[in-house]
Amino acid sequence: GEGTVAIVAPKRTKKRSANSRSASVEVKKEDLPLTKNPRDPANPTGSNRGPSSMSYALKSRTLESPKYRGSPSSRSPKDDKIVIGGSLRRSPGHHRAPAPPRPSSPTSSSSSNRKHSAAKKTLSLAELRPEDNKKTGASTLPSSATASSTSTPSPAQAHHPPSTSSTSTHAPSSSLTSSTIPRAPPGPALPSARPARDSPIMQQGKAVETLGEFEDLAQHKKGLFRRKVTIANMLCWTKDPIKQPMIMTRDKQLKKDAVEMFKLVLQYMGDRKTKFKEDNAIALEITSRAWEKKGLRDELYIQLCRQTSGNDRPKSLEAGWELFTIALAFFPPSNKFRTYLEGYLWRHVERSALIKGVPVEVYAQYCHKKVERMALTGAKKGLKKPTLEEVVHAKKAPFNPSLFGTSIEEVMELQAERFPGKPLPWVVETLSETVLRLQGPQTEGIFRVPGDIDEVNSLKLHLDKWNAPPPALGDPHIPASLLKLWFRELESPLIPEDYYQECINNYDKVRNAISLVQTLPDLNRELLLYLIKFLRKFITPEHIEYTKMGVENISMVWAPNFLRCPSEDHALIFQNTRKEMAFLRLLLKYLDTDSPPPPDS
Repeated sequence: GEGTVAIVAPKRTKKRSANSRSASVEVKKEDLPLTKNPRDPANPTGSNRGPSSMSYALKSRTLESPKYRGSPSSRSPKDDKIVIGGSLRRSPGHHRAPAPPRPSSPTSSSSSNRKHSAAKKTLSLAELRPEDNKKTGASTLPSSATASSTSTPSPAQAHHPPSTSSTSTHAPSSSLTSSTIPRAPPGPALPSARPARDSPIMQQGKAVETLGEFEDLAQHKKGLFRRKVTIANMLCWTKDPIKQPMIMTRDKQLKKDAVEMFKLVLQYMGDRKTKFKEDNAIALEITSRAWEKKGLRDELYIQLCRQTSGNDRPKSLEAGWELFTIALAFFPPSNKFRTYLEGYLWRHVERSALIKGVPVEVYAQYCHKKVERMALTGAKKGLKKPTLEEVVHAKKAPFNPSLFGTSIEEVMELQAERFPGKPLPWVVETLSETVLRLQGPQTEGIFRVPGDIDEVNSLKLHLDKWNAPPPALGDPHIPASLLKLWFRELESPLIPEDYYQECINNYDKVRNAISLVQTLPDLNRELLLYLIKFLRKFITPEHIEYTKMGVENISMVWAPNFLRCPSEDHALIFQNTRKEMAFLRLLLKYLDTDSPPPPDS
């Protein structure tokens, strides 16, 4: 009727706490189900809703949840609530340590179960290996600190201390910290999966890591979900073409050219079918493209680094190193990538062994020297593209040393079999005689006007095969330029660097300068006397009228080929330039090239 009032009980709704993502879940003791727990010896009938029963009841929904994993477990004395956190995973192969002895004082079954559960959680942390302790943030304690209730108490024991007969020490904190986590005795040492440092795998890994630090290295992705490819896989041999360049670039045309170049590299190395009839034609196409476009040079070198890393095919591996030697004959890497390439090559030099029957050490040593030399000389000069003859010569260069870019002693060793009686390098005598034969002393600007660079490269290739200059050669500037190039590319200058500072200090002292020349090594001294005698033929009064090259001019163009400043300070190099010219001018005027050196005192 009108006087009655209906009372409707509100529906129970599960409210999600604001801190639902925290590392613990609060559950009231009365809300736990009444279940039997045969694993708990203190609660076989399930009459008490203890923490041990609760831990098994909530295991599926709380303890195994990833967001609760690794959180601390403790008992809160307020409102008789129990805070349960996720249990840490134990390492496979390690068994649970025995439970600690219970306190001797009589307590209720509920209190006993709580201490029993908390002790088990403490042991689960103690059973971790030292490697796992690093992951969980636990500190490494001495082995004497074992997981027992008589050494370091658990947080539950801190709130419920045992009887006075127990000798345990109570911790003031109610949460697990790195200082209260005991450590179990260390288990047996596990075998290391990392190979030895001297193994080829580790050497290869070092090279990959060095190249992986290159800041312009692109990040490749693959698959439907565009997953990132690891650096190790990116820099390891593959038989499949790439879909994007190895180096980051925004130039769309350069991206296409880089992908096409990698296909040509695969064809030359025999990892992909080709339409070319000869391998040398493929190498010529590769070098020509990189020679024309500077943006493809570093791309080519890093592609070759990839294809010579982890390559199990001997023929393919050797072809990759051949491409290295061919490319370095025409253009160097950029200054930005040069140090990474040098590191990659040097690590292969250190192996000192054959890899799959391929003399990788020989190739790597040759390429490493070539990179260092080309850092000073630069790329191949001239407007003509690389020729097939130059490609074939560069391919054989590691096993047929060149007469250029080496030391005077090595040149003498190379010509010992062909010209055993010659006391001086054959290439120097041949070029100087050619300059005189082509009327060099009557040519204006001799040694100052450069010869055609393509013709100079052709003559250089001709002499490297131990062939005399061709009769059709008619320009004296060509052999004159090549003669200066031979001295400039020497590994050690004509006057060794040990004598450089003394030469600079005596640039205006005639006697000291002449005496210094007599102390040079025998081969260097004889070659210097020969060159001074040759240059004097161009500064006689009757020839200066034609050449317009007096002592000052000859000293200016030839001083860098006699002396080489060991410092990299540009200001010091510029300051010493005039002193170098003055020192050579003294030798041209006053050095006696006919008298023998004084005997050793």
